[in-house]
Amino acid sequence: MAGKPKQMSQIKQLIRLYQGGSGIKTIARILGMSKNTVRSYLKKMAEGGFNTEELLKQEDPLLEKSFHSGSLAYKADKFEYLKSRLDYYEKELKRTGVTKQLLWQEYIESDPTGYSYPQFTYHLRQQLISRKGSMVMDHIAGDKLYIDFSGKKLHYIDRSTGELVACEVFVACLPFSDYAFAIAVRSQKTPDFLYALSCCLEALGGVPKAIVPDNLKAAVVKADKYQPVLNQSMEDFANHYGTVVVPARSGKPKDKSLVENQVKMIYSRVFAPLRNRQFFDIHALNQAINTCMVKHNQTRMQQKPYCREERFLSAEKATLGELPIERFELKYYAELKWEITGTSTYSATNIITVFHLPTSERR
Repeated sequence: MAGKPKQMSQIKQLIRLYQGGSGIKTIARILGMSKNTVRSYLKKMAEGGFNTEELLKQEDPLLEKSFHSGSLAYKADKFEYLKSRLDYYEKELKRTGVTKQLLWQEYIESDPTGYSYPQFTYHLRQQLISRKGSMVMDHIAGDKLYIDFSGKKLHYIDRSTGELVACEVFVACLPFSDYAFAIAVRSQKTPDFLYALSCCLEALGGVPKAIVPDNLKAAVVKADKYQPVLNQSMEDFANHYGTVVVPARSGKPKDKSLVENQVKMIYSRVFAPLRNRQFFDIHALNQAINTCMVKHNQTRMQQKPYCREERFLSAEKATLGELPIERFELKYYAELKWEITGTSTYSATNIITVFHLPTSERR
Protein backbone atom coordinates (compact mmCIF):
# COMPACT_ATOMS: atom_id res chain seq x y z
CA MET A 1 0.00 0.00 0.00
CA ALA A 2 1.41 3.36 -1.05
CA GLY A 3 1.98 6.16 1.44
CA LYS A 4 2.52 5.96 5.17
CA PRO A 5 0.81 3.09 7.04
CA LYS A 6 -2.29 4.10 8.96
CA GLN A 7 -2.56 3.77 12.72
CA MET A 8 -3.93 0.40 13.73
CA SER A 9 -6.68 2.02 15.81
CA GLN A 10 -7.92 3.57 12.59
CA ILE A 11 -7.69 0.24 10.76
CA LYS A 12 -9.85 -1.35 13.45
CA GLN A 13 -12.41 1.38 12.80
CA LEU A 14 -12.21 0.49 9.11
CA ILE A 15 -12.83 -3.19 9.87
CA ARG A 16 -15.81 -2.40 12.11
CA LEU A 17 -17.38 -0.12 9.50
CA TYR A 18 -16.86 -2.80 6.86
CA GLN A 19 -18.48 -5.39 9.14
CA GLY A 20 -21.43 -3.04 9.58
CA GLY A 21 -22.03 -2.97 5.85
CA SER A 22 -20.53 0.44 5.04
CA GLY A 23 -19.19 0.88 1.53
CA ILE A 24 -15.72 2.02 0.50
CA LYS A 25 -16.84 5.59 -0.16
CA THR A 26 -18.60 5.88 3.22
CA ILE A 27 -15.62 4.42 5.12
CA ALA A 28 -13.22 6.79 3.34
CA ARG A 29 -15.36 9.82 4.23
CA ILE A 30 -15.80 8.88 7.90
CA LEU A 31 -12.14 8.04 8.50
CA GLY A 32 -10.66 10.77 6.32
CA MET A 33 -8.86 8.29 4.06
CA SER A 34 -8.71 8.05 0.31
CA LYS A 35 -10.95 5.45 -1.33
CA ASN A 36 -7.86 3.73 -2.77
CA THR A 37 -6.40 3.34 0.72
CA VAL A 38 -9.61 1.76 2.04
CA ARG A 39 -9.80 -0.48 -1.02
CA SER A 40 -6.18 -1.62 -0.58
CA TYR A 41 -6.70 -2.60 3.08
CA LEU A 42 -9.87 -4.53 2.22
CA LYS A 43 -8.01 -6.25 -0.61
CA LYS A 44 -5.22 -7.19 1.79
CA MET A 45 -7.81 -8.72 4.14
CA ALA A 46 -9.36 -10.75 1.32
CA GLU A 47 -6.05 -12.00 -0.09
CA GLY A 48 -4.73 -12.93 3.33
CA GLY A 49 -7.90 -14.76 4.28
CA PHE A 50 -8.06 -12.86 7.57
CA ASN A 51 -10.93 -13.33 9.98
CA THR A 52 -12.22 -9.87 10.93
CA GLU A 53 -13.11 -10.88 14.50
CA GLU A 54 -9.61 -12.23 15.06
CA LEU A 55 -8.08 -9.07 13.61
CA LEU A 56 -10.08 -6.88 16.01
CA LYS A 57 -8.84 -8.92 18.99
CA GLN A 58 -5.16 -8.52 18.03
CA GLU A 59 -2.91 -5.99 19.76
CA ASP A 60 -1.73 -3.16 17.53
CA PRO A 61 1.80 -4.55 16.88
CA LEU A 62 0.39 -7.93 15.76
CA LEU A 63 -2.29 -6.27 13.65
CA GLU A 64 0.31 -4.06 11.99
CA LYS A 65 2.44 -7.12 11.22
CA SER A 66 -0.60 -8.74 9.55
CA PHE A 67 -1.00 -5.84 7.14
CA HIS A 68 2.60 -4.63 6.84
CA SER A 69 4.96 -7.57 6.90
CA GLY A 70 7.80 -5.43 5.62
CA SER A 71 9.65 -4.90 2.35
CA LEU A 72 11.42 -7.88 0.83
CA ALA A 73 14.29 -5.56 -0.05
CA TYR A 74 15.18 -5.32 3.65
CA LYS A 75 15.17 -9.08 4.06
CA ALA A 76 17.56 -9.81 1.19
CA ASP A 77 21.14 -10.87 1.78
CA LYS A 78 22.43 -7.79 -0.02
CA PHE A 79 20.87 -5.56 2.64
CA GLU A 80 22.57 -7.51 5.42
CA TYR A 81 25.89 -7.17 3.58
CA LEU A 82 25.47 -3.40 3.13
CA LYS A 83 24.31 -3.00 6.73
CA SER A 84 27.48 -4.73 7.99
CA ARG A 85 29.66 -2.20 6.11
CA LEU A 86 27.83 1.06 6.91
CA ASP A 87 30.04 1.84 9.92
CA TYR A 88 33.11 1.42 7.71
CA TYR A 89 31.68 3.72 5.01
CA GLU A 90 30.81 6.33 7.62
CA LYS A 91 34.42 6.43 8.85
CA GLU A 92 35.83 6.47 5.31
CA LEU A 93 33.72 9.53 4.40
CA LYS A 94 35.74 11.57 6.92
CA ARG A 95 38.98 10.89 5.07
CA THR A 96 40.36 13.39 2.58
CA GLY A 97 39.06 12.97 -0.96
CA VAL A 98 36.64 10.13 -0.16
CA THR A 99 33.19 10.65 -1.68
CA LYS A 100 29.95 8.67 -1.68
CA GLN A 101 30.45 7.96 -5.37
CA LEU A 102 33.85 6.40 -4.69
CA LEU A 103 32.48 4.30 -1.83
CA TRP A 104 29.60 3.08 -4.00
CA GLN A 105 32.04 2.03 -6.76
CA GLU A 106 34.05 0.03 -4.22
CA TYR A 107 30.82 -1.44 -2.81
CA ILE A 108 29.48 -2.54 -6.21
CA GLU A 109 32.84 -4.14 -7.05
CA SER A 110 32.59 -6.26 -3.90
CA ASP A 111 28.88 -7.04 -4.51
CA PRO A 112 27.91 -6.75 -8.22
CA THR A 113 24.25 -7.53 -7.38
CA GLY A 114 24.12 -4.76 -4.78
CA TYR A 115 22.04 -1.61 -4.58
CA SER A 116 22.04 1.19 -7.13
CA TYR A 117 23.80 4.45 -6.28
CA PRO A 118 20.59 6.29 -5.12
CA GLN A 119 19.64 3.37 -2.85
CA PHE A 120 23.20 3.13 -1.53
CA THR A 121 23.30 6.84 -0.66
CA TYR A 122 19.85 6.62 0.94
CA HIS A 123 20.95 3.87 3.37
CA LEU A 124 24.21 5.68 4.07
CA ARG A 125 22.33 8.92 4.77
CA GLN A 126 20.03 7.10 7.19
CA GLN A 127 23.13 5.78 8.97
CA LEU A 128 24.50 9.32 9.34
CA ILE A 129 21.16 10.69 10.57
CA SER A 130 20.91 7.97 13.22
CA ARG A 131 24.16 9.24 14.74
CA LYS A 132 22.64 12.64 15.46
CA GLY A 133 20.87 12.80 18.79
CA SER A 134 17.28 14.06 18.91
CA MET A 135 14.60 14.43 21.52
CA VAL A 136 10.88 13.86 21.23
CA MET A 137 9.08 16.41 23.41
CA ASP A 138 6.15 15.04 25.40
CA HIS A 139 3.56 17.73 26.00
CA ILE A 140 1.15 17.88 28.93
CA ALA A 141 -2.43 19.06 28.51
CA GLY A 142 -2.88 22.70 29.53
CA ASP A 143 0.83 23.13 30.27
CA LYS A 144 2.02 25.59 27.63
CA LEU A 145 0.82 28.03 24.99
CA TYR A 146 3.30 28.84 22.19
CA ILE A 147 2.89 32.28 20.60
CA ASP A 148 4.51 34.07 17.68
CA PHE A 149 3.86 36.45 14.80
CA SER A 150 3.83 35.25 11.22
CA GLY A 151 6.51 36.64 8.93
CA LYS A 152 4.00 37.71 6.27
CA LYS A 153 1.19 40.24 6.67
CA LEU A 154 -2.47 40.50 5.72
CA HIS A 155 -4.11 43.73 4.53
CA TYR A 156 -7.36 45.64 4.51
CA ILE A 157 -8.35 48.72 2.50
CA ASP A 158 -8.78 52.10 4.18
CA ARG A 159 -12.20 53.35 3.03
CA SER A 160 -11.22 57.03 3.18
CA THR A 161 -7.93 56.83 1.26
CA GLY A 162 -8.13 53.54 -0.64
CA GLU A 163 -4.69 52.58 0.68
CA LEU A 164 -3.74 49.09 1.83
CA VAL A 165 -3.20 48.85 5.58
CA ALA A 166 -0.78 46.09 6.56
CA CYS A 167 -1.63 43.98 9.61
CA GLU A 168 0.55 41.65 11.66
CA VAL A 169 -0.86 38.15 12.24
CA PHE A 170 -0.59 36.80 15.78
CA VAL A 171 -0.47 32.98 15.98
CA ALA A 172 -0.81 30.75 19.05
CA CYS A 173 -0.81 27.00 19.56
CA LEU A 174 -1.43 24.57 22.43
CA PRO A 175 1.23 21.87 21.83
CA PHE A 176 -0.71 19.02 23.45
CA SER A 177 -3.73 19.21 21.14
CA ASP A 178 -2.11 21.39 18.43
CA TYR A 179 -5.22 23.60 18.72
CA ALA A 180 -4.44 26.92 17.03
CA PHE A 181 -5.57 30.55 17.17
CA ALA A 182 -4.84 33.49 14.88
CA ILE A 183 -5.83 37.16 14.79
CA ALA A 184 -4.73 40.24 12.85
CA VAL A 185 -3.54 43.31 14.74
CA ARG A 186 -2.14 46.62 13.54
CA SER A 187 1.40 46.13 14.88
CA GLN A 188 3.68 44.03 17.05
CA LYS A 189 3.83 46.75 19.70
CA THR A 190 2.99 45.88 23.28
CA PRO A 191 -0.65 47.13 23.32
CA ASP A 192 -1.56 45.22 20.14
CA PHE A 193 0.42 42.15 21.21
CA LEU A 194 -1.25 41.92 24.64
CA TYR A 195 -4.66 42.60 23.10
CA ALA A 196 -4.13 39.67 20.71
CA LEU A 197 -2.94 37.43 23.55
CA SER A 198 -5.97 38.30 25.71
CA CYS A 199 -8.29 37.53 22.77
CA CYS A 200 -6.51 34.19 22.41
CA LEU A 201 -7.04 33.22 26.06
CA GLU A 202 -10.70 34.22 25.85
CA ALA A 203 -11.13 32.13 22.71
CA LEU A 204 -9.54 29.14 24.49
CA GLY A 205 -11.78 29.69 27.49
CA GLY A 206 -8.94 29.24 29.97
CA VAL A 207 -5.33 29.95 30.86
CA PRO A 208 -2.36 27.57 30.40
CA LYS A 209 0.25 27.15 33.12
CA ALA A 210 2.90 28.87 30.99
CA ILE A 211 3.11 31.13 27.94
CA VAL A 212 6.10 30.60 25.66
CA PRO A 213 6.75 33.63 23.41
CA ASP A 214 9.48 34.15 20.88
CA ASN A 215 12.00 36.84 21.82
CA LEU A 216 9.92 39.68 20.37
CA LYS A 217 10.33 43.14 21.92
CA ALA A 218 6.70 43.31 23.10
CA ALA A 219 7.36 40.39 25.47
CA VAL A 220 11.12 40.26 26.11
CA VAL A 221 13.25 43.35 26.70
CA LYS A 222 16.56 41.46 26.66
CA ALA A 223 16.95 38.02 25.12
CA ASP A 224 19.26 35.69 27.01
CA LYS A 225 19.77 31.93 26.94
CA TYR A 226 19.40 31.61 30.71
CA GLN A 227 17.99 34.85 32.17
CA PRO A 228 15.85 36.77 29.66
CA VAL A 229 14.44 40.09 30.88
CA LEU A 230 10.68 40.33 30.43
CA ASN A 231 8.77 43.41 29.40
CA GLN A 232 7.09 44.91 32.51
CA SER A 233 3.69 44.88 30.80
CA MET A 234 4.15 41.20 29.92
CA GLU A 235 4.83 40.43 33.58
CA ASP A 236 1.71 42.38 34.60
CA PHE A 237 -0.30 40.44 32.03
CA ALA A 238 0.97 37.09 33.31
CA ASN A 239 0.23 38.02 36.93
CA HIS A 240 -3.27 39.18 36.01
CA TYR A 241 -4.08 35.88 34.30
CA GLY A 242 -2.32 33.73 36.89
CA THR A 243 0.29 32.21 34.59
CA VAL A 244 4.03 32.45 33.95
CA VAL A 245 6.08 33.48 30.94
CA VAL A 246 8.90 31.21 29.78
CA PRO A 247 10.53 32.73 26.67
CA ALA A 248 11.96 30.35 24.08
CA ARG A 249 15.74 30.27 23.96
CA SER A 250 17.16 32.59 21.35
CA GLY A 251 18.47 30.72 18.32
CA LYS A 252 16.62 27.53 19.31
CA PRO A 253 13.69 27.17 16.87
CA LYS A 254 12.93 23.64 18.12
CA ASP A 255 11.77 25.17 21.43
CA LYS A 256 8.67 26.39 19.59
CA SER A 257 8.65 24.16 16.54
CA LEU A 258 4.91 23.50 16.76
CA VAL A 259 3.94 27.16 16.49
CA GLU A 260 6.47 27.56 13.66
CA ASN A 261 4.69 24.71 11.91
CA GLN A 262 1.32 26.34 12.60
CA VAL A 263 2.52 29.52 10.90
CA LYS A 264 3.38 27.49 7.78
CA MET A 265 -0.04 25.82 7.84
CA ILE A 266 -1.82 29.14 8.32
CA TYR A 267 -0.13 30.44 5.19
CA SER A 268 -1.94 27.72 3.22
CA ARG A 269 -5.19 27.59 5.24
CA VAL A 270 -5.72 31.31 5.94
CA PHE A 271 -3.51 33.46 3.72
CA ALA A 272 -4.15 31.47 0.53
CA PRO A 273 -7.98 31.25 0.83
CA LEU A 274 -8.17 35.01 1.57
CA ARG A 275 -5.71 36.12 -1.12
CA ASN A 276 -8.39 37.33 -3.58
CA ARG A 277 -10.78 38.83 -1.02
CA GLN A 278 -11.01 42.50 -0.09
CA PHE A 279 -11.66 43.79 3.43
CA PHE A 280 -12.40 47.36 4.48
CA ASP A 281 -11.67 47.16 8.19
CA ILE A 282 -9.70 44.96 10.55
CA HIS A 283 -12.85 43.51 12.14
CA ALA A 284 -14.06 42.06 8.84
CA LEU A 285 -10.56 40.69 8.23
CA ASN A 286 -10.56 38.99 11.63
CA GLN A 287 -14.00 37.47 11.05
CA ALA A 288 -12.66 35.86 7.87
CA ILE A 289 -9.51 34.66 9.70
CA ASN A 290 -11.68 33.14 12.44
CA THR A 291 -13.78 31.25 9.87
CA CYS A 292 -10.61 29.80 8.33
CA MET A 293 -9.22 28.86 11.75
CA VAL A 294 -12.41 27.04 12.74
CA LYS A 295 -12.13 24.99 9.56
CA HIS A 296 -8.43 24.38 10.23
CA ASN A 297 -9.03 23.14 13.78
CA GLN A 298 -11.88 20.91 12.61
CA THR A 299 -9.84 19.26 9.84
CA ARG A 300 -8.78 15.71 10.72
CA MET A 301 -5.03 15.47 11.25
CA GLN A 302 -2.92 13.05 9.24
CA GLN A 303 -2.38 9.64 10.86
CA LYS A 304 -4.59 10.60 13.81
CA PRO A 305 -8.21 9.58 14.32
CA TYR A 306 -9.29 13.04 15.50
CA CYS A 307 -9.07 16.73 14.66
CA ARG A 308 -7.44 19.47 16.76
CA GLU A 309 -10.77 20.72 18.10
CA GLU A 310 -11.85 17.24 19.22
CA ARG A 311 -8.55 16.71 21.01
CA PHE A 312 -8.73 20.15 22.66
CA LEU A 313 -12.33 19.82 23.86
CA SER A 314 -12.04 16.24 25.08
CA ALA A 315 -8.64 16.25 26.77
CA GLU A 316 -7.23 19.75 27.25
CA LYS A 317 -9.79 22.50 27.80
CA ALA A 318 -10.74 21.20 31.26
CA THR A 319 -7.08 21.40 32.36
CA LEU A 320 -6.79 25.13 31.65
CA GLY A 321 -6.94 27.61 34.54
CA GLU A 322 -9.92 29.92 34.99
CA LEU A 323 -10.04 33.28 33.27
CA PRO A 324 -10.12 36.34 35.55
CA ILE A 325 -13.42 38.19 35.80
CA GLU A 326 -12.01 41.42 34.37
CA ARG A 327 -9.96 41.79 31.20
CA PHE A 328 -6.38 43.01 31.56
CA GLU A 329 -5.89 46.80 31.53
CA LEU A 330 -2.61 47.96 30.06
CA LYS A 331 -0.49 50.20 32.28
CA TYR A 332 2.04 52.74 31.02
CA TYR A 333 5.06 53.34 33.26
CA ALA A 334 7.12 56.56 33.26
CA GLU A 335 9.99 57.74 35.47
CA LEU A 336 9.66 61.43 36.28
CA LYS A 337 12.55 63.92 36.49
CA TRP A 338 12.61 67.51 37.78
CA GLU A 339 14.99 70.30 38.74
CA ILE A 340 15.64 70.77 42.46
CA THR A 341 15.00 74.40 43.57
CA GLY A 342 18.14 76.40 44.23
CA THR A 343 20.51 74.06 42.46
CA SER A 344 21.63 73.55 38.87
CA THR A 345 21.44 69.79 38.98
CA TYR A 346 18.66 67.40 38.00
CA SER A 347 17.50 64.54 40.12
CA ALA A 348 15.65 61.39 39.04
CA THR A 349 13.19 59.86 41.42
CA ASN A 350 11.90 56.32 41.77
CA ILE A 351 8.34 57.57 41.44
CA ILE A 352 6.42 55.70 38.76
CA THR A 353 3.17 56.99 37.36
CA VAL A 354 0.56 54.55 36.16
CA PHE A 355 -1.91 55.34 33.42
CA HIS A 356 -4.88 53.04 32.88
CA LEU A 357 -6.13 52.70 29.35
CA PRO A 358 -9.42 54.70 29.12
CA THR A 359 -12.53 52.63 28.63
CA SER A 360 -13.32 54.48 25.40
CA GLU A 361 -9.97 53.45 23.93
CA ARG A 362 -10.21 49.76 24.79
CA ARG A 363 -10.71 47.45 21.86
